[in-house]
Amino acid sequence: MSTATATSLLRFATAGSVDDGKSTLVGRLLHDSKSVLADQLEAVEHASRSRGKEAPDLALLTDGLRAEREQGITIDVAYRYFATPRRRFILADTPGHVQYTRNMVTGASTAELAVVLVDARNGVVEQTRRHAAVAALLRVPHVVLAVNKMDLVEYAEPVFARIAEEFTAYAASLGVKDVLTVPISALAGDNVVEPSSHMDWYGGPTLLEHLETVPVGSDPSAESARFPVQYVIRPQTEEHPDYRGYAGQLASGVLRVGDAVTLLPSGHTTTVAGIDALGRETDVAWAPQSVTVRLADDLDVSRGDLIAAGALPVPTKDIEATVSHLSERPLRAGDKVLLKHTTRTVRALVKEIGYRIDITAPIGQGGLEQRPAPEGLNVNDIGHVVLRTAEPLALDAYGDNRRTGSFLLIDPADGTTLTAGMAGEAFDTVRATDTTEEDWV
Repeated sequence: MSTATATSLLRFATAGSVDDGKSTLVGRLLHDSKSVLADQLEAVEHASRSRGKEAPDLALLTDGLRAEREQGITIDVAYRYFATPRRRFILADTPGHVQYTRNMVTGASTAELAVVLVDARNGVVEQTRRHAAVAALLRVPHVVLAVNKMDLVEYAEPVFARIAEEFTAYAASLGVKDVLTVPISALAGDNVVEPSSHMDWYGGPTLLEHLETVPVGSDPSAESARFPVQYVIRPQTEEHPDYRGYAGQLASGVLRVGDAVTLLPSGHTTTVAGIDALGRETDVAWAPQSVTVRLADDLDVSRGDLIAAGALPVPTKDIEATVSHLSERPLRAGDKVLLKHTTRTVRALVKEIGYRIDITAPIGQGGLEQRPAPEGLNVNDIGHVVLRTAEPLALDAYGDNRRTGSFLLIDPADGTTLTAGMAGEAFDTVRATDTTEEDWV
């Protein structure tokens, strides 16, 4: 899909360090695109006056929790839905604090674009590199660097050029292929929705213009079909005495009646006999439609099985993956966990934690390097693990398929989510180092 249409949908995430003005940017984007209801704006104006501000504090449009308003920070991921005549949007506004980096993983996991914000006075800082690395880790295809508070540096082009060059080089080292840098002032509205009259040296699009026109989605016909079975439908009524259908959401690719498919992990083969969507028969279905698939042969298929076509993953019990640890409880070698992959959940053992990845070092001072992890992975750590599952799983490499290459590790004792995993290596640029854990600390 190369151009925007009135019905296209863009999921994007925002990230930035504390006090970079991210909430103000999101508020400005919503306000200037006329996506704020009158009562919402009135409530923001009232809250702003109560805090002694003459103009509306647009950051209050997104910082909805009381603690967020009191501290002036973003804590939780806030999802906002808005639309322009050219496109619909789902925005995941993620926190800026280091201790909430795991929240960015949640917000960016389904995003097709990430907006990383920096303060023009501070430039690229450690948290900027962290956000860029998380976006690269999650294979977010488009990244925008919004250089904010340009009004506080007198709209100086050299300041913007220096920051843009540094960030673009770092993003390229992470494997990010599409990076756009935009100079903005969220407070004044420069280059957010309307072009700035203060920066005539910038010839690129405004932030909203880019969001409206960036290519979204992919061609399902170019992807291998993956259909995780969520539920087996057997009504056994007089009208449908022999009906057996497998309901779920097509994770990728296209399925057509007559297609040869393989059931994983069993490896049995059959063909698609029928597809039902919204109560009607259809000849074809494509991701991310929710449908019911009927098969030509009466095989043992249950929740968690994968109906697949095209290039097939090899079911295995041994999984190597890059993970982002989300829990305050450390992840250590020897831990027994549950692994949830699409609609399938199996018992697993953490056999080894190979290393954690240093994603904060600036260019020329280490880059992405492997660091020892003798104590396991702590919250917000990104690392490499080896898992052994009780049953074989059919995982694609995450770089090939974000839906069927991802999984969660869950605490079997209380059901809390511990870790987000991506099958395979996350970065081609990760390299070993002779630095010991003691030297690093």
